[in-house]
Amino acid sequence: MKKITAIVSLLAVVLGFYSCIEEKELDISFKDVEKYSIYDYIVQHKEQYSSFLSILEAGNLDQTLSAYNPEGEGYTLFLPDNAAIDAFIAQSETYASLNDLLNDEVYVWAFCRYHVVNEMIDVNDFPFGALSDYTLTEDYLTVSFVNETDTSYYSINNQAPIIQENIEMSNGFIHIVKNALVPVTMTAYDWLNNREGFSIFRDAVEETGLVELFSINPKEDPEALRVTFFLESDEIFGKAGIHSFAELAEHISPERTDYSDPMNPLYNFIAYHLLSDYIFLDDFMEISTNYATYSDIPLHVDGRGTDIVINRGKQMFDTIIDGTDSTFINYVGINYDASNVLTQSGVIHQIDQVMEQQTPSRALQTWEVYERPYFDEFAVEVGSYLIEDSTLLSRISYTGTDLVYEKMSDADAPNSLWSDDYIFLDGDFTVNFITPKLVQGNYTVFLHADTYNDNNAVVEIFIDGKPIGGSFDLTNIGSPTAEEPFVTIELGDMNFLKYESHKITVRTLIPGSFSWDFIRFEPI
Repeated sequence: MKKITAIVSLLAVVLGFYSCIEEKELDISFKDVEKYSIYDYIVQHKEQYSSFLSILEAGNLDQTLSAYNPEGEGYTLFLPDNAAIDAFIAQSETYASLNDLLNDEVYVWAFCRYHVVNEMIDVNDFPFGALSDYTLTEDYLTVSFVNETDTSYYSINNQAPIIQENIEMSNGFIHIVKNALVPVTMTAYDWLNNREGFSIFRDAVEETGLVELFSINPKEDPEALRVTFFLESDEIFGKAGIHSFAELAEHISPERTDYSDPMNPLYNFIAYHLLSDYIFLDDFMEISTNYATYSDIPLHVDGRGTDIVINRGKQMFDTIIDGTDSTFINYVGINYDASNVLTQSGVIHQIDQVMEQQTPSRALQTWEVYERPYFDEFAVEVGSYLIEDSTLLSRISYTGTDLVYEKMSDADAPNSLWSDDYIFLDGDFTVNFITPKLVQGNYTVFLHADTYNDNNAVVEIFIDGKPIGGSFDLTNIGSPTAEEPFVTIELGDMNFLKYESHKITVRTLIPGSFSWDFIRFEPI
């Protein structure tokens, strides 16, 4: 196992603060169930969890797990027993004993916090993707559901099966895990290099010069973009008659060898496998839309059925005949058990066919008007955040007033508010949003905004400099309520002639407030 380097650099300063905290004796009353905390549980069962108890205390996390969460509704601890910690140490190239681990102050600080999510999560609320809040090291943990003969179980980060779930304490849940969680430190490129059976895809990444996108690490560079990777294994290429990088290059780009040129077909083949931002499998569910890729065309993913399918109807891969029934495999599928793999660069999903670029079709597109990764640091905690340096925004620009990013709690946010967040301006302003690329064609355009506030502005809206829909009095549109102040406003129809991005401009006619959630394009 490799040492954690990214976390060490981020936590060195913080360690100094925590090491100054004097340990206090805990007044534990096992008779009072309401005060029975996560820490109390570990202490009472220390014959099973003494190793992790020592880790908590060495990492100064014991006090935290003895108290209520000041930022939310409790914590979730994934608790490894002594056997799990012994196995972790036995597999480590760094630590020969528990004492070695305890003496590494920076690592033990990060290690114990990596097992704690900053939210109280029942397994019945587990997604098929990332948990809804970060760990105390500000990392994601992923969940997969594993079906095996005579058993099924949840697994965290594809590392740690849950063997006992939903132990509810006064300040959160405990889930017992079979293995300790090892913090994710490798990039997607590291993953390709260390994983057998992906040599063709790895060679293609290197030959196209896209290694940098597979090597980004937002922990080292907070402004770095996050990526979702779709990968084919050598076995999947082999089923398509491709057994080496040379054969892949001949198949995709037979007439050109300038593979690092963004106009080269092989470059675009690999770039077509990369989507912007972290998108876990549960994020694809119940949605059918185009996703922006790093190539010159988008990727269509349909998650409305029992399976998530890519580019349905664009290519015929197989026909399965069962008696008088025929099943046509005309889509790229996902290997669920080998997906939601977390790296520092993003999330990896493995696919079951060779995914070549296909002519895109129009699809319903909804884009939230916030900036990732810039707003990610704010999205962790409920609050109002003034954007002090507008030059850090790549898709949003504004003049005339301040811009504020608003993050609401899940309990307080209106049901119609996407991701529990929006941007807010107040005064006499102009604000612009640059959309990702949109497939050409006719669309009806919608804007989702607050129309319940009497202090809201009257605005006019432009797309690529052309007015759409006249003026909009945001104090009097639709049927907003105090509980549901955001409504979807139909702006009008537009015909786009090229596959390209578009500039949405909102400008005040009468100054006031504007709370903007998303922009939507619905094919006509």
